[in-house]
Amino acid sequence: MTDRDRDPDRGKTVSTVLARRLGGELLRMREASGMRQPHAAEVLSASVSKVAKMERGGVPMRDPDIRALCHLYGETDEAVVERLLKLARTDRERRKAKGWWNQYPQLSAMVEYVALEDIATSIRNWELAFIPGLLQTPDYARAVAVGAGSWEDPSEIEPFVEARLTRQARLQSERPLALWAVIHEGALRQLVGGRDVMREQLGHLLDVAALDTVQLQVVPFLAGASPGMIGAFSIVSFAEAGALDVVHMDVPSSTLWLESEEDAARHGRIFDRIARVGLAERKALDLIDAIRKET
Repeated sequence: MTDRDRDPDRGKTVSTVLARRLGGELLRMREASGMRQPHAAEVLSASVSKVAKMERGGVPMRDPDIRALCHLYGETDEAVVERLLKLARTDRERRKAKGWWNQYPQLSAMVEYVALEDIATSIRNWELAFIPGLLQTPDYARAVAVGAGSWEDPSEIEPFVEARLTRQARLQSERPLALWAVIHEGALRQLVGGRDVMREQLGHLLDVAALDTVQLQVVPFLAGASPGMIGAFSIVSFAEAGALDVVHMDVPSSTLWLESEEDAARHGRIFDRIARVGLAERKALDLIDAIRKET
């Protein structure tokens, strides 16, 4: 018998954000129960290496396996079990997706985020320096790409802009994505692409704010210090907000995912505090319009 016969998942393990979240929760449950990986392997009729891959988020998980592990670990709260099952199903959906983003190699650094965005139900986005990508005009997105200097070949910028516009279609699709965007006033005043580009971008914000799927706030300079000063982030939700969330952050050299339930809850509280110091939507739109007229 070969290694592949003993472990049918050998050679095709792909770690995903959602699977790592699920595996981490099952790992914590196992350790809290005093069980070891061989106990889990026995109840699943699987190898210990398979259990290790599951806990690292390297393989998709079946519903019967999750129920069996929850029973082994003494988890009797059906709401907890259902949340884990929902997480596993969402991960399987993500793995099977052959999305439009695969035709854009320019999205290689963002492919995991874009794929998750495509199956998400809502996003809470706090931005310090940029207009959120889902709300950018083509010229603004193009200017951001040029300014970032990420492409040696300028011809790669146009597919990047096209992909960004394709992402925006979710806001008005048959299964719409709900976006709650909180933007710092500084991002509204930064002349990305020049005055004409910014006037168009600010006007676009006023237009998209009318969509039922978009909630828009602005944190003004006068708000002073806030927890949002630590940096921008997005909370991606796959059920009602707070039930199944992961946090995404961009750092200079990579993309950072915060996958634990504790991290997601902590950033949810931070986002709520940022929103509380932000202007209510009507006042936010008045400020955006005033800045547009000044630009």
